[in-house]
Amino acid sequence: MTFSTADASSNHHSLRAELETLTTEAFRPELSEIDRLSTLEIAKIMNAEDATVPTAVATQLPRIAAAIDAVAERMSRGGRLVYAGAGTAGRLGVLDASECPPTFNTDPTEVVGLIAGGPSAMVTSVEGAEDSRELAAADLKELSLTPDDTVVGVSASGRTPYAVGAVEHARTRGALTIGLSCNAHSALAAAAEHGIEIVVGPELLTGSTRLKAGTAQKLVLNMLSTITMIRLGKTYGNLMVDVRASNEKLRARSRRIVALATGASDEEIEQALAATDGEVKNAILTILGGVDGPTAARLLEESDGHLRAALAASTG
Repeated sequence: MTFSTADASSNHHSLRAELETLTTEAFRPELSEIDRLSTLEIAKIMNAEDATVPTAVATQLPRIAAAIDAVAERMSRGGRLVYAGAGTAGRLGVLDASECPPTFNTDPTEVVGLIAGGPSAMVTSVEGAEDSRELAAADLKELSLTPDDTVVGVSASGRTPYAVGAVEHARTRGALTIGLSCNAHSALAAAAEHGIEIVVGPELLTGSTRLKAGTAQKLVLNMLSTITMIRLGKTYGNLMVDVRASNEKLRARSRRIVALATGASDEEIEQALAATDGEVKNAILTILGGVDGPTAARLLEESDGHLRAALAASTG
């Protein structure tokens, strides 16, 4: 099937009309001469704009919390958390997913970031990738989704075909779906079981959704992954007890976490980490619970990795 110049022109006019209805694409006449301001004046305006984002996020906290509880329930049964987006939204999802293994000791397959166009799209624009629902379905088919999985479509506009297509495909597989966008009444939110719409308003630069919209999406993705991991027992209080000590900084942090959790001496901490193959959570349990390394491992396994529950069992 071929398309004429008239067809292309019609499509462009249709898309332009659609974009003009989006808050994130709105033009702000009061900023039309921003390039004539001093650098400090522009920085102050930009900083004031950014300060409005947390307030916009706050209006959606009940929806965010409900989504997190649903994600945590499924991940506790072995499900995965999958982000799918294009451009900036896709990059933010990949970033959040890539930070989970070192922070929470998750397997790389547990939290996954998909970006339209594949890994190369992280640094180079892949033309047309965001416009394909079929590409999203193909990417998700490779993961063999189950009803215990969650797919989060991320799109500032809320209309990006790749993100919407990802959510639509996930629903056909019985997976939980979340739609994160920055426009009200979006197609993405409508397609998902949990629609989260952070309406941050028009951008400083017209249509540049890497700004406030990108910040809003980053804040919400931080909540989705972090609070889910808290619910899964990946923390003890506000300590990252499942941190993976993969470099010198993290090895030093591991020892500090054990010290903060237990108040033990350096010598006790080194002995505990040696007895538990460097596992922070297990080391804490050996100190606070007065058990040996193998017992700590067993108690944590029986408590699904929740340190507080394992401690209660060790002293009960």
